Amino acid sequence: MGKENIEKYSGRYQILKKTVGFWHDNVFYRKVIVLGRDNVKPDKHLIFAPNHQNALMDALAVLFPLKGQPIFLTRADVFRNKFIAKILYALKMLPVYRIRDGFRSVKGNDAIFDKTIDVLRNKRGLIILPEGNHEGYRRLRQLKKGICRVAFQAEEASDFKLNIQIIPVGLEFSHYTRYRQVLTVIYGKPIEVSEYHDLYRQSPEIALNELRSRLASEIKKIIVHIESEEDYEAIDELRTIINGRYSDNLKLPKLFRDRILIEKMNRLKVTDLPFYKKICSLSLMVRQKANELKTSYRLLSKKKHPLGWLLAGSLGLIATFPLFLFGNIFNMIFLEIPNLQSRKIKDVQFRSSIKFGFSFAISLVLTPVILALMLVFIHPWWVALLIFFSLPLAGLFAWNYYLILMRIIGGFRIRYYIWKNNIEYVQLKKNYNELVNLVASL
Repeated sequence: MGKENIEKYSGRYQILKKTVGFWHDNVFYRKVIVLGRDNVKPDKHLIFAPNHQNALMDALAVLFPLKGQPIFLTRADVFRNKFIAKILYALKMLPVYRIRDGFRSVKGNDAIFDKTIDVLRNKRGLIILPEGNHEGYRRLRQLKKGICRVAFQAEEASDFKLNIQIIPVGLEFSHYTRYRQVLTVIYGKPIEVSEYHDLYRQSPEIALNELRSRLASEIKKIIVHIESEEDYEAIDELRTIINGRYSDNLKLPKLFRDRILIEKMNRLKVTDLPFYKKICSLSLMVRQKANELKTSYRLLSKKKHPLGWLLAGSLGLIATFPLFLFGNIFNMIFLEIPNLQSRKIKDVQFRSSIKFGFSFAISLVLTPVILALMLVFIHPWWVALLIFFSLPLAGLFAWNYYLILMRIIGGFRIRYYIWKNNIEYVQLKKNYNELVNLVASL
């Protein structure tokens, strides 16, 4: 499949999408929370507009919850190599040329524009990242006009009969680069481009600006948006300190709890600046001291760390250590090798994309090799199959084993601090409790 028929349904692409989607939803992330599916009407002409903070993972986050085969608009410089370009077209990506690519290249957008009309008319859907590039901050930046221009020009070329809907999409990652995190995807209320038809006929530029402003406003409603640059680190850390334990909550996802917390802080900044500054200061103090003492907010939130539980947990870890080693065969091959490769990437926001791509590629290549080797060297055959199919479960066990190990080590460390009456820990616990109480009073 190439650029000419990119809007056509592809069976091979669908198989690839399902396979990669399984790895994305069940292995790379421990949970994917999807809200607002009812806002996506497959029989409509749709453009999806997500926030852009985590490189290629943003596009995948929008894609996998959708049943269809939408097309991505991607910056043109990655299409320069003809071989890579063929792969990207097969993955349903179209290039968008920018002035920095050269004035001659920008003319190529005419052909791309014609193709986007074919895509929209065939109701395949377009995914356009309206911020233009990614940035690892939890805020929405200035949107580019391109997404609005594509919508209006497609409508104009179809005599304003397409009735295109732009779906704002909110993405939130509990951590940008770590494995087994929580991804939240929210499809917002659709924006009817037809509401701006009359204005566009009168003044295209004003219509572009108003639609862009509306889209930005709608995206901000469904993402974590920290407006303050001066206090960004403090408020971002406050989210983790106060709401970190709710990462897996489905009834009221952490994203919404974070939004409520940020709105309270924004109001507080206006009504009581000294109080606001005190909370921000405590947030950074707690972060710094927790890192120095190698403890976590979840450990700080616990009133007690019973010695009996810690000892029993330690005995359980010792008893299951062989299973942990067995499970690490799966972890080390499929997760640690990509982890090492990602550290070479200077752009931190690309590291999760590298981890995901490498881990999936390694699994695709080595899984049949491991199965073949087991069938050759382990007899009878059914024992080989049993061991092979136990590897993923053992890998998950090893991952959770490590988390429990860190919990127990952390518990013993805190008991040691208490036993020694460690002044720094006493102050940290005091600051933590004060911060939690202050936020609770808002």
